[in-house]
Amino acid sequence: MNPAAKPHFRADHVGSLLRPPELKDARDKAQKGEITAAALRAVEDRCIRDAVALQEAAGLHGITDGEYRRAMWHTDFLTGFAGIESTHTDYGVVFKGEGGDTGRTSSMLVVTDKVRRTRPVMVDHFAYLKSVTKRTPKFCIPAATYLHLRGGRKIVSDDAYPDIDEFWADIARAYQEEIADLVAAGCTYLQIDDVSFAFLCDPEIRAQVRRDGEDPDKLPARYARIINTLIAKRPPTLTVTTHTCRGNFQSMWMASGGYDPVAEAVFGLLDVDGFFLEYDTARAGGFAPLRYVPKTKKVVLGLVSTKTPELEAKDALKRRIDEAAKYVPLENLCLSPQCGFASTHHGNRITPDIQRRKLALIVEVAAEVWGTG
Repeated sequence: MNPAAKPHFRADHVGSLLRPPELKDARDKAQKGEITAAALRAVEDRCIRDAVALQEAAGLHGITDGEYRRAMWHTDFLTGFAGIESTHTDYGVVFKGEGGDTGRTSSMLVVTDKVRRTRPVMVDHFAYLKSVTKRTPKFCIPAATYLHLRGGRKIVSDDAYPDIDEFWADIARAYQEEIADLVAAGCTYLQIDDVSFAFLCDPEIRAQVRRDGEDPDKLPARYARIINTLIAKRPPTLTVTTHTCRGNFQSMWMASGGYDPVAEAVFGLLDVDGFFLEYDTARAGGFAPLRYVPKTKKVVLGLVSTKTPELEAKDALKRRIDEAAKYVPLENLCLSPQCGFASTHHGNRITPDIQRRKLALIVEVAAEVWGTG
């Protein structure tokens, strides 16, 4: 595969990478006012160049900035729009890990005023990434639907939006403007991250959605149509994929359950080119729901865990690819980790060396299965 190769890539990754200590230290100092924003950006630039080199050395062709300029995978982007704010509430979410580990966050996004894009949100992030790689720069942004999933109608101000459809129209306009500028800056590969689809497979989360006054059976189709409006004006030069997972915070997760409750709506309605799907543990269920994926679309199997340090066996990965190929043609399949290595600045509980080896493993297995390389 040559440096100018276009997506889809048989070996891919979700986006975020472990933050180096230098970057964590600089961000902490910037928050305390000990260094300037310009000094922080210089550190970010240097670390992003290293992250690009890491990915290229592993053999990847879709290159991200590791989300090094963000603290959180979604908050930094969504609060870049006027009218959306981050707050803390008693509506917490619980993360679960191996050996009984638990974590909790009470952070929530709320809509306090009319949503508007008053400035480019992350176009400069993409432009820098493009300037430091000769391969395909891949940019990842969150879907707007997750902020609604956590709280439903009550997170959107009645004063600002007596009609919820006006809220969705405004946020679609904001996304369309940002995507248009990303395309103008040279973006050809965009990933929309939306955990809502996988979360709506979990019985406990579905029960909470009902308590919030929403119908978990109707939300998958509704959210799919909303995401379609976000990308409705994309040009044919832009490849768009979605990624969904069951939570990814310091090697812990939030949700469990196979894709059965959402598969027909999500795979059938989403107007994207491919799906990045978590499949590294039994929490994701089996491959049978993939029968709803149209033959024109790719499925990127998230078989390699970013949560655990154990390196997956090649033969085991190949067997799982063969299992998935019973429902999706092998030529429509690709391989990736189940999520990023650091959905938040904390990062998962693995080492940079394990991260490097897992990325290289994905490239090696893809080459052996599909003959790429």
